[in-house]
Amino acid sequence: MGSPLLVQYLDLSLLVMNFLFDMSMVTGNILSPPVLFFFLGLIAVALKSDLEIPQPLPKLFSLYLLMDIGLHGGHELYHSGFSWELVTVLGACFLMASIVPIYSFFILRARFGAADAAAIAATFGSISAVTFITGISFLESQQVAYKGYMVAGMALMESPAIIIGVLLYNIYGQKEQNSKKKTNWGHILRDAFFNGSIMLLVGALLIGILSGDKGWHDFQPFDSIFKGMLCFYLLDNGIVAARRLKALRGNLGFLLSFSILMPLFNAALGIGIAYLIGLSKGNALLFCLLTASASYIAVPAAMRLAIPKSNPAFTVPVALGIVFPFNVIIGIPLYYYIIQQIL
Repeated sequence: MGSPLLVQYLDLSLLVMNFLFDMSMVTGNILSPPVLFFFLGLIAVALKSDLEIPQPLPKLFSLYLLMDIGLHGGHELYHSGFSWELVTVLGACFLMASIVPIYSFFILRARFGAADAAAIAATFGSISAVTFITGISFLESQQVAYKGYMVAGMALMESPAIIIGVLLYNIYGQKEQNSKKKTNWGHILRDAFFNGSIMLLVGALLIGILSGDKGWHDFQPFDSIFKGMLCFYLLDNGIVAARRLKALRGNLGFLLSFSILMPLFNAALGIGIAYLIGLSKGNALLFCLLTASASYIAVPAAMRLAIPKSNPAFTVPVALGIVFPFNVIIGIPLYYYIIQQIL
């Protein structure tokens, strides 16, 4: 009885593995220059090189990435138009981006301080665009249809996770510093919603919607340097993370377990919500990947600005080194197999 099911799953796994070993997929994902520059930063520190990105350039790279991602998402929303189906999907994306960092934070608090717990939780509440793109390639190989508005959902899930992360840090970080001090909710909410990185991301999203095609066309020369800026950003993150790798001692086993079990749990929630709101199989897989992935670009960039006390040795290596390969190699065929059985 179980043999046909096993064969079907192995066939789906083989398709994903074919993506990984296809030259275009390797170039676009695992062996892409930005990812390799991250590892170059790690290697440079290991070899005790004097390679470094001078301050305050890392902050500029973070601001640029947030601006570009926001404008791109706004442009996608401009083209998607508004319908009840779109509102339902965006509402589901917003819900997951809001609740995932909350329960993730309280699990992580068993091992980390407020700053690191909030930064890691926000990373899991947000998304990985590369994982999303890999899912699209998988669907196209299967000739499964999906809607373009799922890209808008991807853009929407960046900001809520960052806001929740900053909010949790402001509440519990204050308690760590002075448990007797009365919580200043006005100050906390202002910092959470009007933090510079959040203002830039949300503001750029709105500007992308309002400016439409003309605005995006005018922005194109600036957008063309995205990969170059991303290379510099991840190179700096690799250097910073390598210098703080000592912080992983005693936490590696916990982070490894968390980084595998949390995507599985979030994917299960995503599939359940997709079933309830009636998503097609293609849209359900993309929504599932949005809920199960972790950001290694936008959120770590925002956390570097919003929560300077957080350690990038936790956020980027966990999202890029554990969650990303797990989702691409195991997660996609597993999630799609379950979706086929349910939807």
